[in-house]
Amino acid sequence: MSDEALVLDDIRRIFRQGRDQLNVLDGASLAVRRGEIVALVGPSGAGKSTLLHIAGLLEKPDGGEVLVGGEPCGKLPDDRRTAIRRKQLGFVYQYHHLLPEFSALENIVLPQMIAGVDRGHAAAKGRELLDRMGLAARAEHRPGQLSGGEQQRVAIARALANGPSLLLADEPTGNLDPHTSEAVFDELLRLVRSSGLAALVATHNPELARRMDRLVTLRDGQLVEA
Repeated sequence: MSDEALVLDDIRRIFRQGRDQLNVLDGASLAVRRGEIVALVGPSGAGKSTLLHIAGLLEKPDGGEVLVGGEPCGKLPDDRRTAIRRKQLGFVYQYHHLLPEFSALENIVLPQMIAGVDRGHAAAKGRELLDRMGLAARAEHRPGQLSGGEQQRVAIARALANGPSLLLADEPTGNLDPHTSEAVFDELLRLVRSSGLAALVATHNPELARRMDRLVTLRDGQLVEA
């Protein structure tokens, strides 16, 4: 198994509108090792979300290659890309995207069952994750009964439920007030480090970025090491 959970090799992404062409990603390259947390920074509109979508196999690049766990993914059929996303990748977004009609626990159980885990084992894993996030007492509460910080901690637990090797987070605390943001980020760092997985985290917050292992800046379509 490769020590590099994610490799982006000369990634290019072009958006066209009429005769105009915008090179959002223009030869972006990056390797993220297992056990490493990398901060992704850059101005709004630089293409951080596009980069994360490509890294997460949600979008195909116009050039270059994406390797997840050492496996080249650029030319894989959609069903194989979906299987890799389900088993190897976890996603956290700025907004929690929890299913409002289900409890916190059920929101963590469902993706595991979709991946083929039986309900009993999925529930046990869900309760373990909620306990590690300090939310054991909130397991049966629906998202509307939780605070913003609690909702985002459930979203983080859900992202880790299937034991991914790589976590991709797009402004995971950007929707929270500064105090709550710091507390949730503490939980995210602690859980990621204890799990030993790799993480690529886009953030506008320089203080949070400095707490990660490495910082890369997306500038003029390329990734520059700080």
